[in-house]
Amino acid sequence: MLSLLWKSLLAVLFPGGLIFLIAIGFLRPQGLPMWLQQPIAALPYIVLAFGLIFGWYFASSRMILSLLVLALADRALVLFPNTGADQAAVYQTIVAVTAFLVPLNLLALSILKEDSLSTLRGVTRVVFVLVQPFLLLWLCLPDQHDLAASFTREYIPSPYTDWTPIPQQALFAFATALLLHFIRFALHRDPLEGGAIWALFAVFVAYHTSRYGWQPTNFFMAAGLILFVTLLQSFYQRTYRDELTGIPGRLAYEEAIGQLGKRFSLAVIGIDQLSQYANTHGKSVSEQILKLVAPRVQAACFDGHVFRTTGEELTVLFPGKSATETLVTLETVRKTIEAIGLFLRGRDRVWETQRGIKKAGSRDQALPITLSIGVAEKISDSATMTLVIKSAYRALYEAKGTGGNVVKRGPVANAPTRRSHAGSGKIIASGEYGT
Repeated sequence: MLSLLWKSLLAVLFPGGLIFLIAIGFLRPQGLPMWLQQPIAALPYIVLAFGLIFGWYFASSRMILSLLVLALADRALVLFPNTGADQAAVYQTIVAVTAFLVPLNLLALSILKEDSLSTLRGVTRVVFVLVQPFLLLWLCLPDQHDLAASFTREYIPSPYTDWTPIPQQALFAFATALLLHFIRFALHRDPLEGGAIWALFAVFVAYHTSRYGWQPTNFFMAAGLILFVTLLQSFYQRTYRDELTGIPGRLAYEEAIGQLGKRFSLAVIGIDQLSQYANTHGKSVSEQILKLVAPRVQAACFDGHVFRTTGEELTVLFPGKSATETLVTLETVRKTIEAIGLFLRGRDRVWETQRGIKKAGSRDQALPITLSIGVAEKISDSATMTLVIKSAYRALYEAKGTGGNVVKRGPVANAPTRRSHAGSGKIIASGEYGT
């Protein structure tokens, strides 16, 4: 439980929180030496350019439109400085309206499904974003003073909000967006949601920088950089990690195979009851079980690399280890999963009991979980990867055949020999015919 909480905390803090703290530390007046001032001044344009290019490359309309929103808000503050009595009211309106719209835009782009900007829905979103600057200019007209005042009206006693130049309506928008982003991150663990949280913090700071002589542009840039980096992180996870379980997937497995040496072991792990639960309670239940079990297997398998390469089984690679050396680890995995308490509540909700926190209800149905594990090794140059996998699966089926909840070691994966049909008497290893 503590390990899961620690991983969740790290997922929230890194990389968005780290970038935010670096921005606070260095993007202040005299925070950097003079020779770095010019590169920092160019950094917002670099972040915007790279963000738009990679957003287009990854077909992320959310990234492109989020950067557009941040850039427009920044330009609004820069082009209408707070100088002179006549401009003070206009600047106050700009701060109030942009601070209200930016968090709502970032939230809307998070909730809406990604779509290409070349589609009708994509074009509609672009138009919606580009219309907002004209709406802001319209609200700044003297004739619209009463309507603009609705963005700065106070609903609670002012002493509670005197510490910030952001009006109460915009504060509520920030709080709502932060809360919903936290909820979405807890549900989906998408790095983009974690990045949106810290981007909102950076935007919030941007509205407070002018009074201290800081540049708002630098913190809008920090918000864009956070979104850009978390986009790369999200793309990496979607490419290399299994979407259901969150552990490394097929592509990561294939790359890991290419880095194995001449000596290694491979284990295949199957959940004994998974097919039974899928037939009895439906695919949703079996997927929830696999989603709960896979991270536990990964955590318990401290000296192996766990992957999900097929529908129901998990594959573990042990570089440089014999099958005998992996048995202690695999037994630990088996006992860890056997001790998990899973229950079915209602028709399709699977949940895990936590000691001293959650207890099973009278109507909850227990879902006992055990593992069958087959392991094989490669200790000779003649054995191919295919033979090692077949040997591990043969051991897995043998383990299931004995009732499950056991670790079985497969036969040593040696390549069978064949006699040449040409009568030469040459011995040909099957590996010569390919894998």
